[in-house]
Amino acid sequence: MIRTDWTPAHENFRPTDRQTGFLMPPRVDEWLPQRHLARFVVEVVDGLDLRAMSGAYRGSGSASYHPAVLLSLLVYGYATGVFSSRKLERATYDSVAFRFIAANDHPDHDTIATFRRRFLKELEALFVDVLKLAREMGVLKMGTVALDGTKIHANASRHSALSYEHAGEIERQLKAEVAELLAKAEAADQADVPDGMSIPEELERRETRLEKIAEARATIEARAKERFEREQAEYQVKLAVREAKAEATGKKPGGRPLQPPVEAALPTDQINLTDEDSRIMPVAGGGFEQCYNAQAVVATGNLLVVATAVTQAANDKQQLQPMLNKITALPDELGEVEAMLADNGYFSAANVTACAAAKIEPLIALGRQPHYPPLNERFVAAPTAPENPTPVEAMAHRLKTSDGKKLYALRKQVPRGSSPRASSTGARHHQVGAGLPAVSAARARSCPGRVEPCDHGMEHEADVRPVPRPVGRGEGPPAADRDG
Repeated sequence: MIRTDWTPAHENFRPTDRQTGFLMPPRVDEWLPQRHLARFVVEVVDGLDLRAMSGAYRGSGSASYHPAVLLSLLVYGYATGVFSSRKLERATYDSVAFRFIAANDHPDHDTIATFRRRFLKELEALFVDVLKLAREMGVLKMGTVALDGTKIHANASRHSALSYEHAGEIERQLKAEVAELLAKAEAADQADVPDGMSIPEELERRETRLEKIAEARATIEARAKERFEREQAEYQVKLAVREAKAEATGKKPGGRPLQPPVEAALPTDQINLTDEDSRIMPVAGGGFEQCYNAQAVVATGNLLVVATAVTQAANDKQQLQPMLNKITALPDELGEVEAMLADNGYFSAANVTACAAAKIEPLIALGRQPHYPPLNERFVAAPTAPENPTPVEAMAHRLKTSDGKKLYALRKQVPRGSSPRASSTGARHHQVGAGLPAVSAARARSCPGRVEPCDHGMEHEADVRPVPRPVGRGEGPPAADRDG
């Protein structure tokens, strides 16, 4: 009760009583407005086929939380920026929306983390189920889609990266120190051994480091071999094209001669000792960070994400074909994709041809678009259409027409909530040890939804902050919470 002994008699305040119990037990269903996002999440999850998850439980022992409850907590957590299983557990106490989803129960963080790890594949499969549901509701209309990508920071410092050249230097140094320690151990006179030095412990420490260095070098060499095989195949194709052109024209091809790929590992090839799956990538604003490259395809008419991927390649140009394959693999009942919008980072003649071959109109920027073009450029008449154009020429002409400009402008309206640039992605700052599969699953779990406002006014402030990314090697969450 609020003290009233110092309240003036003429003041008229509403009584505040936090001690008296309810006359009738409160209903969880009365806690949230009818149009709250948490209600929508619960309804959608209840409509999904979760038999693959529920059938995996033995049914013995203490009662388990239903997969629908845990999945609803995860989905709503991702939609509102709560990723960590520990924060999700705390939110079931602090947040009215999370208490509603959990039916006033409180699954512990270990239960949530185990559920997330156990059903990664099943969670990814639900992506298409959500799209089918959106189609049935009349929300999803494919038509024109936009492709974009962003760098997702790994939960590993770039200073933990080790180059192939530096690994060799450390290996040589450690071997020399091991030889020196062995010589000291064999010497009869121990006078030259510094106080506090334990030769067996020093030897064991260096041998352990040598094993890790050898593993890192072996991983770099294996990656170099894979890269050589890929680049060698590309080199042979380019060489055959040049030779065919030379035979057809009778002239020697101009330009620099093609250089064959290098088979051995390069001195600059790197591996991160904290997260081996991540790669050093350039980031917006300059500089390099330990990252993954996330891709998302968004239906521009309704802002629904229809396809996602996470790769280790820094360049977006090689990601259009895989994303195109994901789009064409979607069920026919979702509708037909008619046009794909993408920025200049995806442009290549091969990508334009691939879209045309898939009967999808490509609208890929041929260069950087100015933010404020001059007035005469905005309203200039479109040039005459070329005769018998190549796919690239046809696309270039289309981008100069009024209809093409309006269509391409739809790419800029994709909001943060559906773009992989959003800080609300589950893969943003993924946890140490999760690796690429967990990052991909996080993207798949966080993306299949319509853009909704996250500021419902009922989330605890501490629960909607992004998870801070550790900067030192070996830092991370406790083992029970490693996945998020």
